[in-house]
Amino acid sequence: MADNSRPARPVLGQNQYGKAENRVVRITRDGATHHIKDLNVSVSLSGDMEDVHYSGSNASVLPTDTTKNTVYAFAKEHGIESAEQFGIHLARHFVTSQEPIHRARIRIEEYGWERIEHGGKGAHSFARTGQETRLTQITYDGSSWEVVSGLKDLVVLNSTDSEFWGYVKDKYTTLPEAYDRILATEVSARWRFNWTDDEQQAPDWEESYAQTRQHLLRAFAETYSLSLQQTLYAMGSRIVEQRAEIDEVRFSLPNKHHFLVDLGPFGLKNDNEVYFAADRPYGLIEATVLRDGCEARIPADLTNL
Repeated sequence: MADNSRPARPVLGQNQYGKAENRVVRITRDGATHHIKDLNVSVSLSGDMEDVHYSGSNASVLPTDTTKNTVYAFAKEHGIESAEQFGIHLARHFVTSQEPIHRARIRIEEYGWERIEHGGKGAHSFARTGQETRLTQITYDGSSWEVVSGLKDLVVLNSTDSEFWGYVKDKYTTLPEAYDRILATEVSARWRFNWTDDEQQAPDWEESYAQTRQHLLRAFAETYSLSLQQTLYAMGSRIVEQRAEIDEVRFSLPNKHHFLVDLGPFGLKNDNEVYFAADRPYGLIEATVLRDGCEARIPADLTNL
C-alpha cells in the first residue's frame, strides 16, 4: 500500500529558454548592387538549468537579451550566407562558449524578396515575395547536428489531371465522384538532411533549397492525381530520389476544395469552368516519405511551426 503521508518532491522535467522571433535584415552591398536576407530567428537553449528553477540562482543563465544581441552581432560578423549556415554559427557559439549550455536549437523563418528592375543606376530596390516562407531548424548538442529545413504557405493548384472516385461510401456519404477536378493545396513541408557532423561535407544550403523546391513543384505538376495522398508521395519520392543529402520529407497538405457551382437555376451549363473555393472545413493529408533504411525523426508537430 502506498505511503501517502508525505508528498513526493516534484522533479524538474524537460526545459529550455531563449529569445524568440528576433527580426534581422542583413543588407550586403556589392558596389551599386545590393543583396538582402530577411530572417526571423528564435533561439532556444538547454543544459544545467536546475538551480535557476529550484532556487532562482541565475549563475548558469545567459540572459535572453544576450542571445538577441548575438543574433544581430553575428549578422554583421559572419553575414548571412543562408538561413542554415547562420543557424549553425549561432548554435555552435552558444554550446561551445557557455559551459552550462549543452544543446541549442535555432529556428529560422526566411522571407523572400525579389529585385525590382528599373532604369536607375543601382540595383537596390526590392519587392517582398509572397509565395512561401522558407524555414530551417538547427539543433546542436556539442557533437552532432540535426538540420531540418522546409517551407510553408506555398499554395499550388492543378486545374485538371486530378480525379477522386472509388472511395468507401456509407449512409452518410454525399460527395459525388469526380473524374476531372481542381486539385489545390497549401504545402507545408520539412526535410531532414543526413549531414550530422563537422567531418562531413556540408550541403550547399542555398542550392539544396532551390532544387528541392523545384522537385516538389515539378512532381506536383507532373503527377496525374487520383488522390492527394498519391501526389504527396510523388512529391516526397522525387525529393528523396533526386537529392542525396535528404533522408526524410514530411508533408502537411490541406485539401483546398473547389466545388463546381450549380448554374442550372440560371439555365447555364457548368462545364468545369466556375467553382466555389471553400476555405473550411478541409481535408488534411499528412505523411512522411523516407529514404529506404532510414528512420523517421521529424516530429509531426514541426510542420505546424
